[in-house]
Amino acid sequence: MNRRPTLLAALTLTVAAALTLSACGSDDSSEGKNNDKIAGADPTGDKASPSTGPSGPGTTGRPKTDLPSDVIYEFDWKKTGDAQKDAVLNDAEQRIRAVDMAIAKQDPLDKGYRFYSEGTAAAESQKYIQEFVDHKARTTGLTRYYNESLTIKDDGTAALVYCEDQSKAFNKFLKTGKTDVTPVTKDSYVVYAGTLRKNDKGVWVTERLISQRGSAKCRP
Repeated sequence: MNRRPTLLAALTLTVAAALTLSACGSDDSSEGKNNDKIAGADPTGDKASPSTGPSGPGTTGRPKTDLPSDVIYEFDWKKTGDAQKDAVLNDAEQRIRAVDMAIAKQDPLDKGYRFYSEGTAAAESQKYIQEFVDHKARTTGLTRYYNESLTIKDDGTAALVYCEDQSKAFNKFLKTGKTDVTPVTKDSYVVYAGTLRKNDKGVWVTERLISQRGSAKCRP
């Protein structure tokens, strides 16, 4: 059983022509980003707390990310020592946080995730967040990100592949306060492949993203 209940529709994001999951050692099937992702180790709190993640290097106007105290992340992404690559990883992390913030705020048009995404990724993220709003649910639990692989291409775009561990991530329903704790399966581990581009504000925005559950690349 997936982390997210079936009533929360899967999100499918379009893959960039130059970036496919075959590069991750997986097949061509894909499911939407966060199709069952949810974060936070303490599944009881609704009080917002400031994001502990980086705010972003050298760019003004970045939105503040305030998340419920039970929405928790472990980003096991290594610093590369390359300023450009580290900026890509930072902004990819902030997009992930911003999507969960929009879900917690129950706002499909929240400016946070739109600051870090454009095009197909932004449009599909809006649909995904709307599913949570429609069902009055949000994310809770702990989500871990790891096994990242990043390439800056000749055209200036960035290709980012990474894993997500959703084994401690669940859905919380706002009306009842109930957390849907589901068992760990191979589908608790998801591989993502995304395309990012640096915009005129100096932000690495995610333009396209695909995901696949149960990838051997991500399973322990």
